[in-house]
Amino acid sequence: MKRDPKFTGLDVHAATIVATVERQAGEPLLRSVLPTETGAVLEFFRGMRGPVHVAFEEGTQAQWLYDLLLPVVDEVVVCNRRGQRRQGNHGDFVDSDRLADDLRKGNLKAVYHGSSGRETLKELVRLYGSLVQDAQRVMQRTKAVYRARAIPTPGTSVYGAKKREEWLGKLENRGARTRVEVLLTELDLLRELRPRAKAAMVAEARRDPAFKGLDAIPFLGPVRVAQLLAVLQTPWRFREKHNLWAYAGFAVVTHETAQFVIRDGKVLRRRRPPMTRGLNRNHNAVVKGVFKDMAKDAARRPGPFQDWYRQRLAQGMDPDLALVTLARKIASVVLRLWKTGEAFDPSKLTVQAS
Repeated sequence: MKRDPKFTGLDVHAATIVATVERQAGEPLLRSVLPTETGAVLEFFRGMRGPVHVAFEEGTQAQWLYDLLLPVVDEVVVCNRRGQRRQGNHGDFVDSDRLADDLRKGNLKAVYHGSSGRETLKELVRLYGSLVQDAQRVMQRTKAVYRARAIPTPGTSVYGAKKREEWLGKLENRGARTRVEVLLTELDLLRELRPRAKAAMVAEARRDPAFKGLDAIPFLGPVRVAQLLAVLQTPWRFREKHNLWAYAGFAVVTHETAQFVIRDGKVLRRRRPPMTRGLNRNHNAVVKGVFKDMAKDAARRPGPFQDWYRQRLAQGMDPDLALVTLARKIASVVLRLWKTGEAFDPSKLTVQAS
């Protein structure tokens, strides 16, 4: 192969990887189907000469493929095309062709993929999160059985072992009773596994140099610190607080139209504020959940964050808007302290988020 730049689009699947390679001018150089194996992928790219640029979509194999190709090629772009409207035919070669063409034109926006240094913590955080979600789903399914028969189930006593026979006795149908028994047995197992997963996750997070400083921030706690370390990985991926707000789903979406008018032969911008359309929907659910829960806890309990929250209410701000503003404030403080390594100081609350 010649030494001119090559742009490769990969359509990745569990068994195969469909690859399209384009030259700088846009003409296709080759198309190939590779097994999803380390040796085959490395052999394919090591045979290329000149600068090699690779793009593929975010997915299950994305981190593995990113770590594999980063030392071998000149550029690796992992993109997220979820929500984009697709037109025309759809197929593996069609998708790889589009990826290669968009990469060559610079139309792809990269998704952050850090190093594998926190891979263990990421897996433990995923494990803990899946156990929490599974337990919540089991509890919802259990109450749904009673709700379908107009049996009220206030509180959490329906899940406990003390009154289990009493609650099961309210179900006359044998199939429904067996269903609830199995669900509650599953819930008992999940509750038994959850502390083990939590202990392993927190122990791994404590090895991180940033853990001690972040754990000292009020209402953050070891579990939330572990989640932020695993998902965000480094604060330097965010140039300023507004970037973190958008990643966490706290950025305000605005809409403007007919922004300019012509008066006396001059183009002038209209003096009207943009219309707001709520918060951005494209965000990381784990990060948003951490900061949102922190804001709720801080608004209820005494402390510097509660004082800051009450000041917004005293200024006439809507309570829901004040809670979102508090979540953004907490995110700003976390980002600044993570970058600087400073200790949390309530007297510098306003300065820290500026």
